[in-house]
Formats: sequence, C-alpha cells, structure tokens
Amino acid sequence: MKTINFPQISLKITISEFLQIGSIKIYYYAIFIVLAFLLALFICKKKSGTFKILFEDILELSIFLIPISIISARIYYVLFNAEYYLKNPMQIINIRSGGLAIYGGIIGGIITCIIFCKIKKISILDLLDYLSPSLALGQAIGRWGNFTNIEAYGSKTNSIFRMGIIDNGKYIEVHPTFLYESICNFIIFIILLYIQKTRNYKGQVTYWYFILYGITRAIIENLRVDSLMLGNIRVSQLVSILFLTCGLVLLKK
Repeated sequence: MKTINFPQISLKITISEFLQIGSIKIYYYAIFIVLAFLLALFICKKKSGTFKILFEDILELSIFLIPISIISARIYYVLFNAEYYLKNPMQIINIRSGGLAIYGGIIGGIITCIIFCKIKKISILDLLDYLSPSLALGQAIGRWGNFTNIEAYGSKTNSIFRMGIIDNGKYIEVHPTFLYESICNFIIFIILLYIQKTRNYKGQVTYWYFILYGITRAIIENLRVDSLMLGNIRVSQLVSILFLTCGLVLLKK
C-alpha cells in the first residue's frame, strides 16, 4: 500500500497497485486501460452513423485495433529504453506496472486504421474524425492508471496543485502531471465532440486533435521527470511538435 498526499486540500489517499481476489491479482493499471477502451467504444456506439461510419465497423476494427495499439505502445516504450531491456529482455512483456507510450499506440492505431479502411473501402479521414473524440476520452481515463502506479509525475513544486509521494524513501511534493493531462484530455474530448457536430470538411476533427493534444503534451512533458529521451531531446515533446505542426498545416481556414 502507498500513500499519496494532496496537502493543499488536506487529502491523503492510500492505494494499492492491484485488486486481489483470492490468489488472483488484477492491476488497476489494466483496469483503467480496459475502462478507457470500453468508454471509448460506448461513445462510438452513441455516434453510430456519423460520417456514414457504423458501430459494427468499429467493433470489427477493435478486434485488431486494441491489441495492436497496446503492442505498439509497448514497442515504442521499449525502443526508447533499449539499454535497460537489452539487459532485462524478460521484462519486455511485463506491462503490469506500466510502460506504455501513448504516441506508440496512436501511431500503431493509425496504421491499423489505414489498412482497415483500404480493405473496407472507408474514408480514412472520416474514420479518424469519428474516432478522435473517443481517443481523447480514453486517454483521459487511462491516465489514472499512472496515478495508481504512482508514475508519470512531474518535478518538485510548491504549487497549490502539488502531490506528495514517497520517492526512494524520501517524501517529496511534485506536479501531478497525470492529473493535468487527464483534465486536458477531457476538455479536448468535449471540444472535439463539438467540432465533430459542426465539421465542415473531412479531417477537421483529426487535425484539431493533433493541434490540441500536441500543445497539451508538449507543455506537460516539460514538467515530467520520466520522459523518454533521445540524447538531450524529450521524445514526446518532439513528437508533440510534429503532431501540432501537421495539424496546423493540414487545417483549412
């Protein structure tokens, strides 16, 4: 059991990384990932028929999209931690305690969608516009898996939003960056739902997702202490800037 403290509101939370039923351990990280996918599918069902995309197509796509997104998110994370995993290869398949990179999942998901659309004769931009709000909601929920693992937090701070944790046996107060991103992703979800309703051209929702999430992640990543690095460059910041640039270039005025 671990204790997390929010001193500004005098709140202490004691959490475990897993729920134990008999001899079975179910990790909360996995529970939040499953919940994220289920809520994303629920939104897709409510939007069935939008842009002529049927929920039945989404269910068929999900058979491939969900496992491929998880695998690609893990591959992305492992590649940028190659030194550790070359020494500990058996840990590559151990995702119970985290180690999924959202950009890897997004890239793998987009590739899967492109192949699916070619087979099903569906417009890729229509499909991505249909899925983008659900993706943002799924990200908002999934970030709470980082909370239960006490990971993806930020640098030390005395901000009113600070979160107190035990790190290497010492009590420190840090930015709860998982919370920042969860809230921002939920706001993005609301904005994208509105854009989806008022879409003027194919790709508009997707491009706004690239812009809004690119800005969000680029800013929040600068606060984190566990960034994947490429030399002195924060990989997620670099990818965020690429997403933002692509969105701005492709967005029609």
